[in-house]
Amino acid sequence: MQQLPPSAVQRLVQSSAPERRPVLLDVREPWEFQQAAVRLAEADTLHIPMREIPSRLAEIDPARTIVCVCHHGGRSLQVAHFLVQRGYIDVINLQGGIDAWSREVDPSVPRY
Repeated sequence: MQQLPPSAVQRLVQSSAPERRPVLLDVREPWEFQQAAVRLAEADTLHIPMREIPSRLAEIDPARTIVCVCHHGGRSLQVAHFLVQRGYIDVINLQGGIDAWSREVDPSVPRY
């Protein structure tokens, strides 16, 4: 499991071949996801609130790179560890979460 800052995640997503692009796994609550989200045309985004991850694990493709996202990086780090414990190989935590993304990559993403 890796932790990457927003700029490195952006480069990873944008430089990956289409068949190897990471999945952005947003683990925030629905109201948070509606308020602010990472929007990259080159990325697939999957929204599964943290509490639903165990029951929806089958929706997360273990063959893909998974970038876990939350508000500040704490919940997503827990989910990243959970995925690694279940055999997922290529898991990344977005350091600083959507808040850091807004500050460092895309200021149009609302901060809350």
